[in-house]
Amino acid sequence: MISGYKSQVESLYQKIREEEAAALKKRREEIKEKHPEILDLDNEIGKMSIKLSMIALKAMDNFEEEFKKIKDAITELRAKKYELLVSYGYNPEYLNLHYRCAKCKDTGYIVTEKCSCYKHKLVGLYYKNSGLENVIQEENFNTFNINYYPTHRIGDEKFSPRKNMESILSYVVGDYLPNFSNKNENLLFYGTSGTGKTFLSNCIAKDLLDKGYLVVYRTSDELIRDLKDVRFNNNEALEDFLINCDLLIIDDLGAEQITEFVVTELFTLLNKKLLNKKKMLISSNMTLQTLTKYYAERITSRLFGNFKLFKFYSEDIRVKKNLSR
Repeated sequence: MISGYKSQVESLYQKIREEEAAALKKRREEIKEKHPEILDLDNEIGKMSIKLSMIALKAMDNFEEEFKKIKDAITELRAKKYELLVSYGYNPEYLNLHYRCAKCKDTGYIVTEKCSCYKHKLVGLYYKNSGLENVIQEENFNTFNINYYPTHRIGDEKFSPRKNMESILSYVVGDYLPNFSNKNENLLFYGTSGTGKTFLSNCIAKDLLDKGYLVVYRTSDELIRDLKDVRFNNNEALEDFLINCDLLIIDDLGAEQITEFVVTELFTLLNKKLLNKKKMLISSNMTLQTLTKYYAERITSRLFGNFKLFKFYSEDIRVKKNLSR
């Protein structure tokens, strides 16, 4: 897990426990004011429970008899307390500490195993820090419409845009996503703008985030700003975040101002992620030839040698969507 996320999740659980303890205190104060006899019973139950624990630690000849006697007394007191609570219109559990997760009792763990609620909280944090929290509610596999891609061929392309996209989707849905944790595959989406590269990237991001993977989205400009922060401000936490996230999406590679600094830092990032076997998805409006022209051979060799390449082509889908509204 990325450094810092464990402490963030544990802080969430701590906050929940504090809120529930405060809520219980408030309920007890209410009962003390309105029906003090119920609180007297509750306090007596507490004293008897302590006595029961003390007996369990002592060596007594009549241990079983005393243990049963106190346990029966506690059961009787609880029954009286519950009856009174119900008679006044309260839930019988009103004076008990409430748990938002009964399985782990708001600790996040069942013995040593992480509870399912732990994963849900982690996913929530991943969503928040992905850079995609809002957009993937609208751009996901449920809203992906293959009908925007024409069935006729375009230019010299061997297949129609529809058939090409069906092939890409088949790989993504049938192979890449189901085997995400088992295969070390990186993706490069390239082609003209408005052909669905970013949309499909967002679909992939949501699917993986929902499965509990840490996905980070950056436009190329945003990524360069991050890399400057890492380099000049020694932001180690940000570097760890970018390198060790499960999937780093770099959108619109080539839109940034390409300088020697950009080439050097981008190469360093690509290399570190490849060495750490942390996956990337890069999209670009450039052709492969243009990428080769603008980026150093050390970068394009990484892209062409370590990424699975997918060419996107179609009439501008964004224009089609706007016209259909």
